[in-house]
Order: sequence, then structure tokens, then C-alpha cells
Amino acid sequence: MKRDGKLSGMLHVLLHLADTDKAVTSERLAQMMSTNPVVIRRVMAGLRAQGLVQSEKGHGGGWRLGRPLKEVTLAEVYRAVGEPELFAMGNRTENPECLVEQAVNAAIDNALSEAEALLMQRFGEVTLAMLAADFQRRAEARGYTPLKGHPHPENSHEPSHDL
Repeated sequence: MKRDGKLSGMLHVLLHLADTDKAVTSERLAQMMSTNPVVIRRVMAGLRAQGLVQSEKGHGGGWRLGRPLKEVTLAEVYRAVGEPELFAMGNRTENPECLVEQAVNAAIDNALSEAEALLMQRFGEVTLAMLAADFQRRAEARGYTPLKGHPHPENSHEPSHDL
């Protein structure tokens, strides 16, 4: 089953927006994310509706952060991108006649509900500022000092395990 990378992708985009004082076009963001500008605009519209980004039209227009990084949590971004499914696992059938399958479904549903609640709690604790600080530490460990508006080296795309 294919994983939904929308949350991860938009977190990536938001951190790039934080790294520049200029508005960034959908075309440039699409290029960075290897996708189509229409896809970027569609997802960014959800972020704009939640006040996470702002858009500017015309020459020099594009996307900017709408709030400071320390005020934006992963939970907010998750909701803004449409709350994609957190887990691929589910029940074989939703309304089984079989009592055994009903017991199995109840156990799986309870475990998934508890896991989702824990994950959403953690998403609510992690801010974009924490992600940016983690990126900064990783960049400095490699001898790279990010400057506002400059792209990061490709090997800094590693997932964070210490958040």
C-alpha cells in the first residue's frame, strides 16, 4: 500500500518557506518537491485557510509563512492537509455477522484509536521551530551553515529520530 506523504511534504515546504524572506512561487516549490505547481497550490490553499501560510499575487508574489514556526504544530499542519489516514491497517469487514470477527474488529479498533490519540498528542507537542532546530543541528554537524534563502544539501533530507 502506498504511503501518503502529504504531511511530510508540506512540513518540508514550510521549512523552506521559513528559510527565506521572499515569497516563493508555486512553481519553485513544485520544482523542489518534484511535483506539479497545481498540486502545490491545492495543498497550500488548505494551509492558507488555516492561517499557516499567506499568498501574494503578481510579480514577486508567491507563498510566505503565516505564523512564526514556534506557533505551528504538526497537528495543525496535519489537519490543514486534510487529515490523511494515519494507519494503513484496518478491519477485513466493517459490519461482520461473525462474533469472532466482531471481537477481532473491537480489539483492532481499540488499539488503533489509542495509537491515533497518542500520535495526535505528540503531533500537538512538536512545532515547526523544533523541526527547524533539528535541521540546523544536522546541517552544522556536516559543516554546513544554512543561510536564509539558500537550498540545503540533498543529504540533509534524513528523517529525524530525536523529536
